[in-house]
Amino acid sequence: MGQLPVTRVTPSPPFYHTGVDYVGPLTIKTWKGRGAKTHKAWICVFVCFATSAVHLEVVSDYTTDGFIAAYRRFFARRGIPHTLHSDCGTTFLGADKVIKKLLLQGSHENQRILNMLSQDNTEWEFNPPAAPHMGGKWEAIVKSTKFHLRRRIRETLLTFEEITTLLTKNEAILNSRPLEPLSDDP
Repeated sequence: MGQLPVTRVTPSPPFYHTGVDYVGPLTIKTWKGRGAKTHKAWICVFVCFATSAVHLEVVSDYTTDGFIAAYRRFFARRGIPHTLHSDCGTTFLGADKVIKKLLLQGSHENQRILNMLSQDNTEWEFNPPAAPHMGGKWEAIVKSTKFHLRRRIRETLLTFEEITTLLTKNEAILNSRPLEPLSDDP
């Protein structure tokens, strides 16, 4: 068996080395009651490599701007990651390009964003194309997230607030799971 990556075995603060992926789309409704319109939403999954802790964010669209907003909420709550790992999804590649473009432009309207990005110094590492097996750490969490969502909502349409609450509960469930098999051995 090969060696684990250094980011997985080196002690570090939570979410210092983070993997990110999307779950979805989910169909959510705009309000409760009859005649409610529906639209799609996605779940942005952030996974800590050292502790396997999970952070879930609801994203209203599958765009670069939607991801950047979810990423800002993530690091406002969990801290700024040193490395961010993801697959080569168009959303992630687009976000990387937008961030690099903002760093090069330096206009006054983007000054606040530039200050934030220059302070975080996050390295973004992408898996090779057509290599989903290299994202096994976050793909396992995606699978668990889908499992718990299917068990809880089945065919029910939820509002944005309800899905956010449900995801917070799912996050608590995923973060309270045992990371190792329980043993009788002392």
